[in-house]
Amino acid sequence: MGMLKRMFLFLTVNFLVVITISTVLNLLGIRPYLDARGIDYKSLFIFCAAWGFLGSFISLALSRVMAKFAMRVTVIDPSAPGSSQEKELVFLVHRLAQKAGLSVMPEVGIYSSPEVNAFATGPSKSRSLVAVSTGLLDRMDPGAVEGVLGHEIAHIANGDMVTMTLLQGVINTFVMFLSRIAAWALSNAIAGDRDRDRTPSPWIYYGTQMLFEIVFSLLGAIVVCAFSRRREFRADKGGAQFAGREKMVHALQSLKGTLEQVDQGHPALASFKISGRPKGLLALLSTHPDLDTRIERLRSSV
Repeated sequence: MGMLKRMFLFLTVNFLVVITISTVLNLLGIRPYLDARGIDYKSLFIFCAAWGFLGSFISLALSRVMAKFAMRVTVIDPSAPGSSQEKELVFLVHRLAQKAGLSVMPEVGIYSSPEVNAFATGPSKSRSLVAVSTGLLDRMDPGAVEGVLGHEIAHIANGDMVTMTLLQGVINTFVMFLSRIAAWALSNAIAGDRDRDRTPSPWIYYGTQMLFEIVFSLLGAIVVCAFSRRREFRADKGGAQFAGREKMVHALQSLKGTLEQVDQGHPALASFKISGRPKGLLALLSTHPDLDTRIERLRSSV
């Protein structure tokens, strides 16, 4: 459910951060691993690991702020007067958070959108945000809403954002490492034997490096999405523990029914929904297992 929005924001910010870091480093000529003799692979790996994890943790630090900005989330002040719906939402999130053993209650927010969605994000368990769309509140009954919120609280309790950040840091490291090696090899091949004793043209090297970073980032995204799908199953199990299995199953069934109604008359869009069974590349880049599989897995769990 919420992992789709959260992962999209996280991966987008992370990609932009890594590309920005690489661009700045290249413009400043900071390549301590590179000289006329070739590449010092040990220095290169250390260099890429340092910057790769830095980019990932910058994305994590900005995740809550970026989510609020991108989704235009209105955070509910628990101590301020508000509607009965807002008070009930805060009460429900805090009750589920207490069941999950969270010592600091998450921020609770609402954003205006007809989509049926909710997400949780934040750099740590003590600095988290749970946000729901107006579409979800309008179209789901209280039991389904509680199941959805239990799932999002489980993401926080499981530390999924930190786990995904560490994984993304590893991916970033290898993206930067492999792209520089590939760019060095290709730019040397383009330069030919006459320039073998010189470093390749910085423009050729920089351009090919950026190209390889894009390609390797897409391949890395497949790994991240596969891991995300596994975390969704775990969050479903946590949601069943905090809100009750029947409410969690009911939430998934309600989401499936709602999305199927939206997809009617739009078969071209159905494969992009988490209710469908995407195939090929779409399946590899899906952050969520299909809903039928999640429901079946949840019902068969003990």
